[in-house]
Amino acid sequence: MTRMFRADTPLEALLVEEALALARQLQQAADTAPDGAVLAAVEAAAVPAGRELTRTAVEAALQAQAGAAEKRGRPAGPARAAAGPPGPSGGPPGTS
Repeated sequence: MTRMFRADTPLEALLVEEALALARQLQQAADTAPDGAVLAAVEAAAVPAGRELTRTAVEAALQAQAGAAEKRGRPAGPARAAAGPPGPSGGPPGTS
């Protein structure tokens, strides 16, 4: 069966490719496992591959966000107050 997938971002494309590779790996593990050991074989393949897929997804998402942030520049932040003359008691202005 052939299906078409549409990825709107590079991150989505990467994750679709990685998920398809994982599906193929799990299918191969199931197909080659001896009778009575299919579940164990698929789980043994799925757990580390799933962790790697998650790690790749998080890393790619963070890199995409960082790249977008660099293009936007630094976010505007509050301006620091200018130092004024000391208050009447010699302390900071506005304190009593």
